[in-house]
Amino acid sequence: MTGPTVVFAWRRTPPPLLIGGAEVSQQLLAEEFARAGWQVIYLGSHEAPWNGSAQFGHLRSHLQAHGTEWEETGKEVRYRWNDVHCRAVPQDRVEKALREVLAEVRPELLVTSQEGAADIAALARRSSRVAGWLHSVSANSHDVLHGSPHVALATSRFVAGRTQTPAGTQTVVFYPPFAPAEGDACLLAGRGEPGHLDADGILMVNPIPAKGSALLHQLITRLPSRRFTLVEGWWDTAREFTGYLNVRWVPRTYAMGPLYAANDLLLVPSQVEDAFPRVIVEAGLHGVPTVGSARGGIPEAVGDGGVTLHPDDVDAWVHVIESADRPYLGTQARTRAVPLIRPCLPELAAAGLIPAAADG
Repeated sequence: MTGPTVVFAWRRTPPPLLIGGAEVSQQLLAEEFARAGWQVIYLGSHEAPWNGSAQFGHLRSHLQAHGTEWEETGKEVRYRWNDVHCRAVPQDRVEKALREVLAEVRPELLVTSQEGAADIAALARRSSRVAGWLHSVSANSHDVLHGSPHVALATSRFVAGRTQTPAGTQTVVFYPPFAPAEGDACLLAGRGEPGHLDADGILMVNPIPAKGSALLHQLITRLPSRRFTLVEGWWDTAREFTGYLNVRWVPRTYAMGPLYAANDLLLVPSQVEDAFPRVIVEAGLHGVPTVGSARGGIPEAVGDGGVTLHPDDVDAWVHVIESADRPYLGTQARTRAVPLIRPCLPELAAAGLIPAAADG
């Protein structure tokens, strides 16, 4: 390969198999590097790092659905996705494959995060600049700091404030990358106007206990005339909700645009300290405001494009859902979200991770 090279390496799946916000954020950044003329290698595993379960079947199905060819050599899978060179290996071969990549291309930058990232960072920092991406305040996310990356990319000011970096590691607030809203012009032209698909539609993604499913049950019961659309997240909780007459259940999907367009309020009732939920900004880009928990980085993501409340005050949630000025808050949400659609490479250059001349 020629030209500057960046490597994304972790123990989760490479693109395009998406599980949560970390996967989406890293894929978007990898694709931005590729558009800027960088050689981009994305190394991951086709086995889940949390339990070793095989993910290759899901990966293969997704590649087939998008007409993407792949090669299998031994237990390694290689393919290209949006000009990103992706490699998926078994968990016990991640470090061996990484050593091979580092020796072959000597990348200017390596980005790593999540499970086992400390070992990846420690291995790569001998020859490359290393960024440890802190996607949350969990111990799993902050473990990368034990590998002494050169820079810790904190996904919000909230995360940065909870980060204790080792000597030699710089913390930088680095908001996630975002893409323009799907069908931006046509979707937003009618936002708040008569004829919107569902003027009382309420959307929630990932209805599990940590994300506020207990509160959600109460809201669904207290607001029988409101229609709730629930989107499967980390795991399937459909059986808990499909008995309600005012609930529509949607299996996990990558095409969120139509769902944002069909609803005019997003709920983020997390019980945990979320770092900076992508879904809040994505909804805002479609003119959809958020009612969220006043915890973690949620208020930072919402700004004045919605309302934040204590997650245990059911009466307050009911009142806001019934009375919120959705068109006004939707406009505010979009104003808050649009600046986050920006070139990210200049921020990495300012942090000293890549040369300024190579930031695209």
